[in-house]
Amino acid sequence: MYNPVYRKYIHLLGINPSLVKDIKEIPFLPVAFFKDHTISIMNGPFETVFTSSGTSGSSPSRHPVPDLSIYKESFSRAFQHFYGDITAYCILALLPSYLERSGSSLIYMLDDLIKKTGCKESGFYLYEHDNLFKTLLTLGTQNKKILLFGVSFALLDFAEKYELPEMDITVMETGGMKGRRKEMVRKELHDFLKERFHVVSVHSEYGMTELMSQAYSSGNGIFRTPPWMRILVRDSYDPFSYPPPGHTGGINVIDLANLYSCAFIETQDLGRLQPDGSFTVEGRYDHSDIRGCNLMVQEI
Repeated sequence: MYNPVYRKYIHLLGINPSLVKDIKEIPFLPVAFFKDHTISIMNGPFETVFTSSGTSGSSPSRHPVPDLSIYKESFSRAFQHFYGDITAYCILALLPSYLERSGSSLIYMLDDLIKKTGCKESGFYLYEHDNLFKTLLTLGTQNKKILLFGVSFALLDFAEKYELPEMDITVMETGGMKGRRKEMVRKELHDFLKERFHVVSVHSEYGMTELMSQAYSSGNGIFRTPPWMRILVRDSYDPFSYPPPGHTGGINVIDLANLYSCAFIETQDLGRLQPDGSFTVEGRYDHSDIRGCNLMVQEI
């Protein structure tokens, strides 16, 4: 079985897969293809189709998933890899922009992890800030790890209203103001959250609709991947060239959990790779930088 879109893409590039001998010779599929094509080795049936938010008037990405068990295994193992036993946690999620639409892979992941905690206080807290604050205070007196997971603007809204006492809590943001608030650089956001929540660091999650795996940061915006995921950083002006670690460029992702779509994704994120394989996210390409990619999308 093969992915017909990816196959045509590498054919148009003039690349013979049998001659690829190095990881840096692998052609990565531009993430924009998920907006206009069905990226799958199958025609169906699909258990679900994950969709992106499609902000700023753009078309949403669509990621058809024929077997959700692979996604479940990927995010469950990744969480255990970085944070340990899920049953040791209570997860409180602040994800209003995701809950207010359907098709979110992030909501699917958090919903499953929340159920696996076995903690009755675990759950989604849409705009229930008072209830969330009271729940956090109660959990703070118990011998339970707390994970407060939220989109950036929701965590900011909550932090402006409430200051938490010191407790065993992990605060994790998944980025995105989504037009709800003025954009902030990560350091400014994290410094404010650390002050209001009395934590040493703010964790982060890096994932997207087009992937089946996530990378995590335990602070300072330095992300690490699970063993089946790897990051490469391509040259900003030549997508088939790779500068040495420490240079800023486009983020390419190898995600072996993308078994039914494409394991090699060229994102529109800018990042910097470290010698140990960790990476930082520095921003995104603007649309003028990806016109060549869009022309290729139209041709396919």
